[in-house]
Amino acid sequence: MIGTRITKASDTGAAAEQKARQWLQQQGLSYIASNYRCKAGEIDIIMRDGQQLVFVEVRYRKQGSFGDGLESVTWRKQQKLLKAAACYLQEKKRLNSMPCRFDVVAAKPGCHDQLHWTWVKDAFTN
Repeated sequence: MIGTRITKASDTGAAAEQKARQWLQQQGLSYIASNYRCKAGEIDIIMRDGQQLVFVEVRYRKQGSFGDGLESVTWRKQQKLLKAAACYLQEKKRLNSMPCRFDVVAAKPGCHDQLHWTWVKDAFTN
């Protein structure tokens, strides 16, 4: 878990997605796209990790009373992500031969306005 500062004013899902993107780039991933939308659903962030295409679901929980962000990626949500990724790959033919994985990055507030990150690589399979 890594701490990252976030202000109260920007304490939103969109801000968490932006911070997650920056954090993943610091971990060595290359940014491709954000907020890809299609009929099947949405993908928060699309990145590249070496020769692998990574579809990232970002979960932010302001309070733990609704459960952990990782727990909120249900089977139904996974199916939507798989379908949205298939749509993306259909549109981006140059990328559709790359191996893919689905990661989940969860953020929750910690002490002193810090975000704590949990990154689950290959969180579910396609």
